[in-house]
Amino acid sequence: MLQRVSAIDLQHCPSCSGGALKIVAAILERPAIEKIPTHLGLRPQRPARPHDPAAIGAGARRRRRPQSAQRGRMMDVLPRDRSHDMSSSDDRILAFQRLHASGCFVMPNPWDAGSARALEQMGFKALATTSAGFAWTLGRADNRTTLAQALEHLRSIVAAVDLPVNADFEGGYAVDPQQVAEHVKLALGTGIAGLSIEDSTGDDALPLHDFDLAVARVRAARQAIDESGSGAVLTGRSEGFVCGRPDIDETIRRLRAYADAGADCLYAPRIDKVEHIKAIVAAVSPKPVNLLINAPFITVAEASALGVRRISVGGTLARTAWAGFLQAAREIADAGTFSRFEQLPNVDALFRER
Repeated sequence: MLQRVSAIDLQHCPSCSGGALKIVAAILERPAIEKIPTHLGLRPQRPARPHDPAAIGAGARRRRRPQSAQRGRMMDVLPRDRSHDMSSSDDRILAFQRLHASGCFVMPNPWDAGSARALEQMGFKALATTSAGFAWTLGRADNRTTLAQALEHLRSIVAAVDLPVNADFEGGYAVDPQQVAEHVKLALGTGIAGLSIEDSTGDDALPLHDFDLAVARVRAARQAIDESGSGAVLTGRSEGFVCGRPDIDETIRRLRAYADAGADCLYAPRIDKVEHIKAIVAAVSPKPVNLLINAPFITVAEASALGVRRISVGGTLARTAWAGFLQAAREIADAGTFSRFEQLPNVDALFRER
């Protein structure tokens, strides 16, 4: 039987020379090799499938890869990281495509692995990340995280659940369309089922990208997805109502152009008037529309009746969690009392079965 040997044990080995000891000790002390990123092309790639907007939801069922009958004891103990399981990724993408084919579904936004698992247990059929909610966990404002941080966050959420995960990928962490495409490919390597590309610049003077550039960025993201062969769902976002340009006509012009450039789903956050929702749904039909509900201005049933296909909540669930935390902490700081420490959920129980 092989025994685990440490570098310290080798110091007392009478058969090892000084040079050999140093070499073996160095090997034993080396960290484990990380997984090879899929975007480096060091694993077999599937042939790209041409994009067909009409095929959303109509993908053929794929055969699951057979699982090994012999699992080592360590594999039974460690949680399975599904973020790079190609068969699992395919299944999630197909499920996500089908959700966009008909009806109306809610895609809430967790901000970490724990909140993602809790939402999965409630029966939601898909989840989406929130750039704001994630940024707050790092002590940063929205749109202040790096590409590397975002990719690691996507891996964490995808590995935590068995559901399709849509990425709030902000503006693709680049301005140039080619860079957007390269970053989209990196995001696809995390196992997500879809992602969004928005047209805001972060510049108060010119808050939206020039029209032609914004369209080129969506087109580049579409090409990156097609070249990956993944079939991930692309959402085109227009941010006029977020960044101080609440022009419904310009918003519709951009959403139509994003649809023509290959976006599968269209999204204009902060739209909260019925007439605006109806106008957007009609303008981009038959492409599905995502509606952000971050205030109680509409119900799921009412949104469905207007033709909305997908509902998200952005960072609002994270804000409700922050509200409870801040109120309880402020009471302690100001009054020295703990009245909010009552009727609290048994959070630990949510994860015991996992």
